[in-house]
Amino acid sequence: MAWAQNANIADFDVKENLSQNGKLAIIAVDSLNKTNNGIQGSYKFNINGFQQDLQFNDGVAVTANPIESSTFVFFKHKSPHKDIGKLYFLRVTEKGITPYKISGMLLIILPLLILFIAYKFKRFLVTLAILAVAYLYLNYSKGLDVKQLIESTILGLKDLI
Repeated sequence: MAWAQNANIADFDVKENLSQNGKLAIIAVDSLNKTNNGIQGSYKFNINGFQQDLQFNDGVAVTANPIESSTFVFFKHKSPHKDIGKLYFLRVTEKGITPYKISGMLLIILPLLILFIAYKFKRFLVTLAILAVAYLYLNYSKGLDVKQLIESTILGLKDLI
């Protein structure tokens, strides 16, 4: 009497295939980030929205299509316990493919950081806009030139020293 264990992919990692033929290797890993050699058979993955059946042997599967240029790729696997999705930037060079994992938190924090900086510099930007309007007015109607402005500033700084 034999028992069959249905192995599920708990997590995965993406690397370039060892043969460096432009294809990607999807590696099933365990909680310690070690290759899970018990993963065998066909598993469904969504790669940029296209469903593919990947054939795993000893925890490693190779994608069918080669990557020809640098691109963003979203890998998703739906297991019975949870959905796993990861976004990668695949940089293609003459040496091969280098995958860079992009954190989901980065996609949230970066726009919030930009909005925070813009909010903090709001007064600075308003002041800069007022100075630009004043300069344009003085430049066109009163004959103030940038050379004169810079020269006056330099001479003023020399007087301080």
